[in-house]
Amino acid sequence: MLSRQGHRLLQVGVALLVFSSLEGFAIPHLAAPRLGLSAHTLSALQGVLLLALGSVWARLNLGARPSRIAFWLLIYSAFAILVAYVLAAVWGAGNETMPLAAGAAHGSAFQEAVIKGVAYSSAPTGLISFAIILWGLRVTFLRRDPSG
Repeated sequence: MLSRQGHRLLQVGVALLVFSSLEGFAIPHLAAPRLGLSAHTLSALQGVLLLALGSVWARLNLGARPSRIAFWLLIYSAFAILVAYVLAAVWGAGNETMPLAAGAAHGSAFQEAVIKGVAYSSAPTGLISFAIILWGLRVTFLRRDPSG
């Protein structure tokens, strides 16, 4: 199962790199181009992160349930924050949640609430996933057989 999940992370990582490449063409046409650039760099970063984690996923020392939880929380976290940035860029909103990237781009109360809800939901899920992954990277030492 870990091997299959690792392969899926590699696929999603490459898909995010493709998305980042294509989204770069849309940046000048977005309501908030600065947020579009942020979404562009974020998706590239997440693509590289998922490629790296996918490469070591099979080496995690985790059972089926923890690996499933870590996998799905990682995927959710990556896409939730990316969706928040893309929505903000398309809507020309988001300065309540991401003021450095959004600048003066301020949307309706509904738009700002959606962006905030989606973006903030990515933090705890990502942290839990990273904690499980870190736990899975622990080293277990095998006892050396004194007879051989």
